Amino acid sequence: MRTRLHAAVFFRAAACAFAVGLTALTVQAVPAAADEYPCGHQVGGDILAKYNELGGQGGVLGCPTSDELPTPDGRGRYNTFDGGSIYWTATTGARPVWGAIRDKWAATGWEAGKLGYPTSDELTNPDGKGKRQQFEHGTMYWHPTLSNGAHPVWGKIGELWGQYGWEGGEFGYPTSDEYTDSDYNGVRQNFSARHISLFWSAGRGEPNGTCIGECVGYEGTTDVPWVKQTKVWKALGNGDIDVMVYPTDKGFDDADTNYNQLWDQAWAAVPYPKGLTDAQGSSMYKQIACHSRYAYQWPDGSHVTGDSWDLESWRPDVSWDYAMNPVTVLIHQCNWT
Repeated sequence: MRTRLHAAVFFRAAACAFAVGLTALTVQAVPAAADEYPCGHQVGGDILAKYNELGGQGGVLGCPTSDELPTPDGRGRYNTFDGGSIYWTATTGARPVWGAIRDKWAATGWEAGKLGYPTSDELTNPDGKGKRQQFEHGTMYWHPTLSNGAHPVWGKIGELWGQYGWEGGEFGYPTSDEYTDSDYNGVRQNFSARHISLFWSAGRGEPNGTCIGECVGYEGTTDVPWVKQTKVWKALGNGDIDVMVYPTDKGFDDADTNYNQLWDQAWAAVPYPKGLTDAQGSSMYKQIACHSRYAYQWPDGSHVTGDSWDLESWRPDVSWDYAMNPVTVLIHQCNWT
């Protein structure tokens, strides 16, 4: 009995060892992504897996034009192909880049530029026509007719743009890169909807109210009868909003005949600011009514209220009598506290 037991244990142990060995041989026999040499160039690892996922030589990338190479910063690896490139890092994975987005990324300095490495494949936007690709420090957008090429969006301008719905919102697609605006002590970027530009300022100092410190905003032009331009500024420190409405000559003369129509035309160029309370909106409505009612013209052609009518969110919602009575207007001049 003892001999039979020992024999059974031996055979079981041998069978287990054989199975483990067979499993090991099986795993080693099929590497996850062994190097291949399509069109005579070495492609391997995750880059090869992504390349094959995209159809290999018959896909959008076509033949490789280089072996796998290290990026200059030592973080990543890449291969170039007839139709683009695939870049890989341990944190981003393997990501293909091609077309107008790749060209713009190259112009910004590749992975060493402000965008860093791609973190997504190219994606189709909800409109079915535009494309976007996410990078470590921003996103690149492109549309065949609306974007005027591919443009990156990032930073505070990107945050503000996102709050209004990205490319599907009220600003539309970016139509320029960010560019320096010395008047604003910051940068500006143009967008497709309503001739709008978004801006960021590090601060303009006294006496610039909302933008004494860091602020963001947007401005747009329009062709409605009473308003030619509206600018919206938002302080990043306390959230104060300042709206500057620039009337046309006709607006200076006639806008006080219909305050509702004037209010609507003030927002024809730009979207109504997000985050305003009902009380703030009511106060700003009374402010524009006051400015338009008392926009008398000086002998030199200028106006008592200046070139623009400033509507400031931090001013309290006063009564109509206080806002519009000629006696009180002499005191507050449409800028009550």
